[in-house]
Amino acid sequence: MTAAATVAFIHHLAAFTLVAALAVEAVLVSGAMTVRSTRVVQRADMILGAAAGVLLIAGLARVFHFEKGWTYYASSVPFIVKFSLFVVVALLSVYPTVVFLSWRKPAKLAALLAAADDALRPVRIVIYLELVAVVIIVLCAALMAKGIGVWVAG
Repeated sequence: MTAAATVAFIHHLAAFTLVAALAVEAVLVSGAMTVRSTRVVQRADMILGAAAGVLLIAGLARVFHFEKGWTYYASSVPFIVKFSLFVVVALLSVYPTVVFLSWRKPAKLAALLAAADDALRPVRIVIYLELVAVVIIVLCAALMAKGIGVWVAG
C-alpha cells in the first residue's frame, strides 16, 4: 500500500470513529444517566477528541502532501465549507467535553444523577448540532470527490 493510500485510510478510519463516538454520546445523553453511562460517555468523548486530532493531521497531510495540493483545495468551495464546519464542530465539542469532565467530581456526578432530564438539554442540543454539521461535511466530501464547486482561474 502506498503512503497516500495509508494516509487516506487513516483519514477515513478517524472520520468514521469520530461519527461513531458522537453517535454514542447522542444516544447516551438522550436517556436517563447512570454512573455507568456517564463513564461510557466520558470514554466516547475521549475517543471523539483523539479521532478529531488524527482526522485533522491526516486530512492536512492529504491536502499538502498526497492529493491535489493546497492550491486546488483553496479554490474548492466544498473544501472550504467542510474545513470550516470541522472547526465549528471542534469548537462546539468543547462545551460537552467540559460538562463530561466535570462529572469526574463526585459532587457533580451526584448532582447530575439527581437532576431532571432538562439539565442535559443544552448538551444534547450541541451534540445534535455537531451531528448535523457532520452530515453537511459528508455532503461536501462527496461534492469534492466529484470536483463540484472548484473555482477555476482564467
